[in-house]
Amino acid sequence: MPMMQRSLACLNPNGFHTVAYTEWGRPKKRSTLVCVHGMTRNGRDFDMLAAALEDGWRVVCPDVAGRGTSDWLPDHHDYGYPQYLADMTALIARLDVESVDWIGTSMGGLIGMMLAAQPNTPIRRLVINDIGPFIPRAFLARLRDYVGKDPRFPDHNALEAYLRQVHAPFGPLDGSQWRHLAEHSARTLAGGGYGLAYDPLIAAAAFTEDEPEDVEMWDIWDRVECPVLVLRGARSDLLLPETVREMTQRGPSCDVEEIAGCGHAPALMNEAQISLIRKWLDR
Repeated sequence: MPMMQRSLACLNPNGFHTVAYTEWGRPKKRSTLVCVHGMTRNGRDFDMLAAALEDGWRVVCPDVAGRGTSDWLPDHHDYGYPQYLADMTALIARLDVESVDWIGTSMGGLIGMMLAAQPNTPIRRLVINDIGPFIPRAFLARLRDYVGKDPRFPDHNALEAYLRQVHAPFGPLDGSQWRHLAEHSARTLAGGGYGLAYDPLIAAAAFTEDEPEDVEMWDIWDRVECPVLVLRGARSDLLLPETVREMTQRGPSCDVEEIAGCGHAPALMNEAQISLIRKWLDR
C-alpha cells in the first residue's frame, strides 16, 4: 500500500494546530507502530524503516509540532513535553487502536518513555534510539550551538552539505539517504532560498541563557513496565555507557544493541539497523 500523508487537529493553549503524519501499510495489520523523530528532525526520517516494515505493521510517522509539515505553535513557550504528549495521545486516538509499539529517536524516545511510564499506557513495546533517563550537560551545550540558529541556504545542495556536517554522527549514509534528509529538511523561504523545516523558536523553549545542567529522569524510567529495546550509537555523547549500564540494572526489562560507526543518533536507514529492530519486534 503506498504511503499516505495525513493530519489531525490538536489543541494548544491558544487554539488548534495541525499535526501531520505519514502512514504506511494497512490499518488491519496485526500491530501499529508509531515512529517519532528527534528534536530538529521530522517523520520522513523513518521512510526507509517504514517501507521495510509495512509488510507486517501499520507504520505511522508524525511530525511533532513545529517540525516538518506540522504547524508551528503560536506561542513558543508551548513547545515542550506536555504539549507533545497530548498531541501523540490524540494521534493514537485517531488511529483507533488499543495499543501501539513505539520507536523514538532522541526526543521521540523521551516522548515514548514518558507515555510508557503512565498508568494504563497504550505503549506495548518501546524502542528508544540513543536516548535514556540521563542527559549530560555537555551534550545539551553542543545541541544549543546549532539548534535554533535558522541558517539560510541558496539551494538544496548547500542545505545537504550543512546536514552532512551537523548530523555526521548519524553514521555512514549514502548519497541518496543524505539527499532524502535534505529534501525533507527544507522549508521554502518567501524571499528565495531555503531554511530548515522546523521553527527556530523550539530552541528558545528548550534552552535558557544559563549554562545547561545534567538532566535526570530515572523516576520516569523506573515506572516503565513494557519491554524496551535500547539502541546506542557506539560513539554517542548523549547515551553514555554508564547510563546504559544503570538502565539494565533498574526499571523495565530491556535489551541493548550498540551500533558501530554512529554517534547520536543512528539514522535507522540501513538494512542492518532495520533488521535489528524487526527481529526484536518479531520476537
